[in-house]
Amino acid sequence: MHRLRVSRLRPGHRVRAAWRARRDTLRGIKRALLALAAGALCALIGLPGAAFASDELWALLKGGGQVILMRHAITTPGVGDPPGMRLDDCSTQRNLTDEGRRHARQAGEALRARGVPVDRVVASPWCRCVETARLAFGTAETSPALGNLYGNSKNSAPQVRAMQALIAERRGAGNLILVSHGSTISALTGEYLDTAEMLVVTPQDGGRLVSRGRIAAHRP
Repeated sequence: MHRLRVSRLRPGHRVRAAWRARRDTLRGIKRALLALAAGALCALIGLPGAAFASDELWALLKGGGQVILMRHAITTPGVGDPPGMRLDDCSTQRNLTDEGRRHARQAGEALRARGVPVDRVVASPWCRCVETARLAFGTAETSPALGNLYGNSKNSAPQVRAMQALIAERRGAGNLILVSHGSTISALTGEYLDTAEMLVVTPQDGGRLVSRGRIAAHRP
């Protein structure tokens, strides 16, 4: 039978071995921190923003003929609307915060800086959408077709048809901007937007829309 030989480290060797183990541990931590920092930087760079929209998307918008669907900017906390909400009284509704107003302005500035032509701006009659549209683009008309569908799914089908009819009314060579709610835009396109985010779509025959890309000019 062979005996196992157990090597014993001398005190000096034990110190060096401990130092190497500590060094390797620190190197591992350093690599992990660098990877984490790199991931965070990539995430930061990858945040949706006007500066990172593709050149093709901006060129498409500059050529006109597109529809820009924009969700209203950040509001006071809550979901849907408070009990007793009235369209003719903004004080009964959830409204934009100061941050939301800043994001709305940034959205409009991004389009103007790139020479995107705008023919018409239409907003949901909810105050948060009207304010978003006016801060971003200076003016807006309202249409019930863009009203909030949250908690009103029974109205989804007729309202989608009304939005399709609104889009079909386009006559100018520029772009149509529709400012609405997340639930309403989702009902029309199947896509859910962040606050103050814009979805660019190309209208097709039969009310179809082809999604081209998103723009979020704000920096949360």
